[in-house]
Amino acid sequence: MLPGRSLKSFRLLLLPISWLYWLVIAIRNWLFDKKILRSSSFGLPIICVGNIAVGGTGKSPMVEYLLELLGNRYRVATLSRGYKRRTRGYALAGPNSTALEIGDEPMQFYLKYPHIPVAVGEERVAAVPQLLHDHPETQAIILDDAFQHRSIRAGLNILLTDYNNLFTGDRYLPAGTLRDLKSNYKKAEVLVVTKCPEDLQKDAANTTRALIKPEPAQQLYFTTFVHGTPFHLLNGEKTDVTRETTTLLVTGIANPQSLETMLAKTAGTVQVMRYNDHHIYTIDDLKSIRKKWNAMKGERKMIITTEKDAVRLVKFRADLADLPFYIMPVKHQFLFNEGQAFNTTVETFINEFKLSK
Repeated sequence: MLPGRSLKSFRLLLLPISWLYWLVIAIRNWLFDKKILRSSSFGLPIICVGNIAVGGTGKSPMVEYLLELLGNRYRVATLSRGYKRRTRGYALAGPNSTALEIGDEPMQFYLKYPHIPVAVGEERVAAVPQLLHDHPETQAIILDDAFQHRSIRAGLNILLTDYNNLFTGDRYLPAGTLRDLKSNYKKAEVLVVTKCPEDLQKDAANTTRALIKPEPAQQLYFTTFVHGTPFHLLNGEKTDVTRETTTLLVTGIANPQSLETMLAKTAGTVQVMRYNDHHIYTIDDLKSIRKKWNAMKGERKMIITTEKDAVRLVKFRADLADLPFYIMPVKHQFLFNEGQAFNTTVETFINEFKLSK
């Protein structure tokens, strides 16, 4: 049997568990809808960035997009769960924080935007007051990966879905990747289809729009990933990837496909070492990476990783000193010249919220 057919058959076997999972989340959502379980709101603008599938839609780059858009105009802060960190409870990022303590994505935000408060907490409804206590000057909060957590009522919900794996055609866990009801997409004010081809045509976008069926009041945007110039993990030196480059891609993210595709187009040779999402690298991993690196042929060799992986690898600074380990930055680029419309929506939400108070 072909591997693809085997995987499909295995997922079909998981459907009964998916139906049970759907029942549980349906009951939970019903309890919130009937106000048996309560949602809390706060007296400041809260923007939620999330999805209804597990990982891989570009939430972190979207949070960074918002931080760059708003960070110099408003006193914004971010609040994340801190997935796979080895601590619990509320924590505020500081000079001595590590990815193990606060999570890789919050650590990435803190390193890139040290002037912006970055907090983590599993119970976001309890973490918001603590964040405001630590930073009472905060004018707006960006919630990372919180769409399915209805304990907080955000004023602006930005829901992301992968162009190559729309939530409309997905199944519930574990047969698929959905972790929340498909119908909950209607609760978002803004929908963003991410990881689109950079040359996406209007006809294809309209086909996707028809599949999603946005509500009349919802805004729908399309973005593609734009990769920047790689920079050295330790000293920040920049270099280009060319056809003369032999590349080893090391990733521990949910969906590295866009990065793999980009490197296949720009590098001469690409080999890939994939780890699980949020993988905590060990010294044995470093030995495997070095062994793979030493076996590769070519005069111009480099190792590429993601920004999220980098915050988990930098603890091996001394072991990496002799390796050309480079970080490939990525950001969202809005298609069809609609970036300004998205920006205006976000800024208007904050400004009108402040005026209403």
